[in-house]
Amino acid sequence: MILLNLLLFSKEIIMKTIAPALEVITNSYGSSFTYTKHAEKTNSKAHLWHYHPEIELVYINGGAGKRQIGSHVSYYTNGSLILIGSNLPHCGFTNEKTGNVNETVIHIKPEFLGNEFFGVPEMKKIQNVLSQSKGGIAFGGETKKHIGKKIEAMEDQLPFQRLLTLLSILDELDSSEEYTLLNADGFAMELQTQDNDRMNVVFNYVKDNFQQSIAIDEVSNLVSMTTPSFCRYFKKISNKTFTEFVNEYRLVHASKLLAEKPISINEVCYESGFNNFSHFSKSFKQYTGKSASQYRHEHKIIIS
Repeated sequence: MILLNLLLFSKEIIMKTIAPALEVITNSYGSSFTYTKHAEKTNSKAHLWHYHPEIELVYINGGAGKRQIGSHVSYYTNGSLILIGSNLPHCGFTNEKTGNVNETVIHIKPEFLGNEFFGVPEMKKIQNVLSQSKGGIAFGGETKKHIGKKIEAMEDQLPFQRLLTLLSILDELDSSEEYTLLNADGFAMELQTQDNDRMNVVFNYVKDNFQQSIAIDEVSNLVSMTTPSFCRYFKKISNKTFTEFVNEYRLVHASKLLAEKPISINEVCYESGFNNFSHFSKSFKQYTGKSASQYRHEHKIIIS
């Protein structure tokens, strides 16, 4: 009985330690939304897995790094422009190793201009892009460059002009064809609180332990589910198996190491959580369409 109580207590501590962080956001002074610009290395939230009801628009000026949004993980280069839907969990995107010039983050509540505002005909395009953002959207090409400049210019604008710029940005984003839906295959965090918390516990655990062997039994125990039930549950929500998600996380980390660190490909393999070089090479080629050495050659300019 004493042993059982200790196990239950330990499990409760683990759950509290890696539970999702609800970020509370306050609007900028005199504004209906929040505009924050971080200089290089000043955004300290890259390691935090969090969510919030506000829709988030992020522009990273230059640099390269890892992004995890919902069940999507990827490696970006030459900056990033991302639109993240309400309550979609994600990690920060920059840290002291990213090498970005700055990072600008805009937070808007879904109803920030009133519940009826986006229902008028003129707002149809904006309503559409905000709806698509539920799974996260990454924009590239000229869209990233052009919109990025407009986002940074907002820093020196008065509140009313800043609002007009934001609306024009959202309108332009809906017209862009240079985008990728990050969780296009059905991932959704519009779930019950219990489901939201459960998935966040899983993501946090993978983020902290992907370099080691991860047993599905251990993860399913963390969320108080049997292994078969957990596997079905994870696949239903993320539209990928738990093993696929872990491998993708490791492959993205490998991409980051190949671009940023002058270490051997063999070391990249094991530092990314793979224990078999042949399996790593085959998986990396399938995931990126390139061999690890080819990928490194194409990204060698990033290596410091």
